[in-house]
Order: sequence, then C-alpha cells, then structure tokens
Amino acid sequence: MEGTAASDEFRRGRARRRAAACLLLLLAASAAGGARAVSEVRPPRLDYAVSTLPNGLRLLVHEDHSTPVVTVQVWYHVGSKNERPGRTGFAHLFEHMMFKGSKNVEPEQHASLVAGVGGQANAYTTEDVTVLWETVPAQYLPMALWLEADRMATLRIERDAFEREREVVKEERRMRVENQPYGRLPEIVNGFAFTTHPYKHSATGSMEDLEAASVADVREFYSTFYVPANATLVVAGDVDSRVAADLAARYFGRIPPSERAVPRDIPAEPAHASPRRLTVEESWPLPVVVVAHHVTFDGHPDSYPLHMAAKILSDGQSARIYRALVYESGIALSAAGVGNLSEHPNLFYAYAVVQPGHTAAEAEQALVKELDRLRTEPVSERELARAKRQLTRDFVLGRATVQQKASVLGRAAVLHRGDVASADAAFDLFQRITAADIQRVAQTYFAPGTRIVITVMPRPAKGDVK
Repeated sequence: MEGTAASDEFRRGRARRRAAACLLLLLAASAAGGARAVSEVRPPRLDYAVSTLPNGLRLLVHEDHSTPVVTVQVWYHVGSKNERPGRTGFAHLFEHMMFKGSKNVEPEQHASLVAGVGGQANAYTTEDVTVLWETVPAQYLPMALWLEADRMATLRIERDAFEREREVVKEERRMRVENQPYGRLPEIVNGFAFTTHPYKHSATGSMEDLEAASVADVREFYSTFYVPANATLVVAGDVDSRVAADLAARYFGRIPPSERAVPRDIPAEPAHASPRRLTVEESWPLPVVVVAHHVTFDGHPDSYPLHMAAKILSDGQSARIYRALVYESGIALSAAGVGNLSEHPNLFYAYAVVQPGHTAAEAEQALVKELDRLRTEPVSERELARAKRQLTRDFVLGRATVQQKASVLGRAAVLHRGDVASADAAFDLFQRITAADIQRVAQTYFAPGTRIVITVMPRPAKGDVK
C-alpha cells in the first residue's frame, strides 16, 4: 500500500510539474517575444468524445492518463435564474437535497461511500447551473456513475429531511450573506440593476421564499429540471472513452426521459437607455460605491475583450483600479472591477470600499475615470501583453487536474450553448485581441448614458446624530 501511495503521489506531482513547466514556457515566450509569441506556443488541446443517450442525456468523455483518478460531474442546466418569483433559493436548496438519500442510498451515504474509497464529492450552484461531482480512484468509476444515476432517477424528497435542510440553507444565508460585512453587496447591486431578468435575485434565495416553500413545490422542481435531457455528464481522467461511454449508458440509459420539455421562458432584461442611481444604508463599517454597466453574455464575441478589460482593470495590485484608488490616491481601502459574464447578459462593475477621510463622491469619480479611460484611449502594448500573460496563466493552471479539465468542458457544453470546442478556441481568441477591440467594447458597453451608480452608506448607530 505504501508503494502504491508513493507511486500515486509521484504521478500527481508529475502532472503538476508538467503544468508548471508549460506555464513557464508560455510566459517566457511572451516575455521574450511579446504577446504574439504566446499564441505560437499554446497549451495542448483537450481531446474528448461527445454522445447523447436516447433519453436526452449528453455525455462528454476526456481521457487523461496522467494520474490514476477520474472525475464524474453532472451539470444540471438549472440555477437561480430558473426559479419562479416567490420560490427563490430552490436550486441551491436542491444542491443540498441531492445528498439526502435516494432509493438505494441512505441520507449522507453518497459522500461517505466516495470518501471510503479515498475520493471526494461535493456540489455547487450558480445563477445558471447546479453541478454535482466526485473524484475517485479510476477503478471506482462504476460506483461514481451508479451513485449519480441513482439520485437522478430516485431521489428521496421526504418532509423531515426537507425541513431540516431548509434550516441548514437559511443558516448558511445568515453566515455568508446577512452576518458578513458587505455580504449583501451582490444582492443590492443585482436587485437594483435588473428590473426583469431573474439575475436580480441571488442563488441563496430570500428567507421569506425559503420559509414559504413546500414539499410539493420541491418535488415539482425536481421532476421539471433534474431529468436526463437537462443534464450533461462529464467523465474525465484515467479511463478508456469507450468503456466510460458503455458504463454511462448502462447506469443512466435506464432512466426514462421526461414527458415534458424543460421550460426556458426566462424574461429578458430590457435595454436601459438612461443612467440610474441608488443610495441605501447598511450596517457596514465603511461606505461602498459601485459603478455598473450591463454587458453581453459569455461566449459572445464581445465577451472576450470584456474578460481582457477586467484583467487590465483588476488582476493584481498593479492593475489600474487598485493602483489608482488604493496605492496612488488612498481613496479606497479595497477596489476592483468584476466582469460577471454568464449564460445570459449580465453586469460589468467596479467597486470601492471608501477609506476613512475620503468621500463616496471621490470614489465614484475615480471609478468612473478608470472606466472612461478604456473608452477614450487605447490600452498600452505593455498592459495588453500583461493581460494576455495573465489569461495564459489562468488557462494553464485552470487545467492542471482532471477535475478542472472536466469543469472546463462542462462549462463550455452547458453555458456556451453546446459549443464544446469553445473550451479550446478561447485561448486563440484571447491572444488575437487588440487594444482597438478593448476600446470598442468599452465604448459599446460603458457609455455614461447607461451607467448605474450604487452607494451604500453605513447606517448610523442608535443615538448617533446625523
């Protein structure tokens, strides 16, 4: 056993060393020959096989024999944007319910079985997807597939378990959102910036909606969205692709297809043709200023220069926003820009936590100045090359493990409208971006007439005089 463990660790170390060596090669090429050299020494492409089972489930298999492990991910194409008004938080609640037992697995036994063979299992929910995954030694691939198929087909939804898990989710909301300084900021921003699209509510949902949820509501949500035709199964690791496909068909192929289509009637956010402003109070220690603009969806041709703009504004303490607001002026204690690019059009925003002795108006002016710079002047060749090196770093280090590679393929398959090839094509698209491309998208999306400014001021303590 010791020899096997040592061998496994050696192989894992070798994979990490390969990723690091590839990264060093790419960055050295960029430093020596500028941004153009990076595009000439690209990381290896991900090989994969794609198929669809008769019940509608889509399967992606990626062979990677660098380590003796395999990752299984089930991407359900349902997130908080698919929740109807008055029932927010259901997708996140279901992430928890998926570990509460099925016909053949007891509550919490799923994770226990995976851990018992030396693996890991977990899940996460976003506005667009719910992803369930396990990484196990390669010989336990049949077990991982069986576990996922069993809870897709026969999940238990019992009143006691539902009510207990609802309390867990409510407590999670208290810890992560309500009792954290600035924890509610994304909710405030999205709740004001969106008037129609369900991105206006968060994946955690509201306390009122969670409390109002019934077992019947939850069962309806499960039967609507947790069906084969709404799922993408990704298998990546030390497997033979044909064997993996046969195993997937054996365990998932017996699940009957849904008798109805998955609803996709999500209201689009209308265009905003005038600036908007909001000032609110929260029990936070310092003011926060947010300057936001609506942008396009991830995978749109404009999304790639927008990703690059986010790098130039915010990746590292020498990036524009942090340098200008924190280092040079001292206006902000913390400041950054966020390109929130997702399946549907979302937001690009910059924020600043205002330093004592400075005002929210100063922070707003400084943030607007940095966004306007992208509109009015091209970025320098040095900044452009730096951003491309950073994206190259993210590209390489984000694929160092089979779990990461599975995530890259799953994201492309589900959120890029089935375009799995975009997982690799993105690298070349980023390397071809020019300063003119960045200026063009800034002029398109960061116009003053569409600007949203949100100021959150500390709520005065009781007894304070305003």
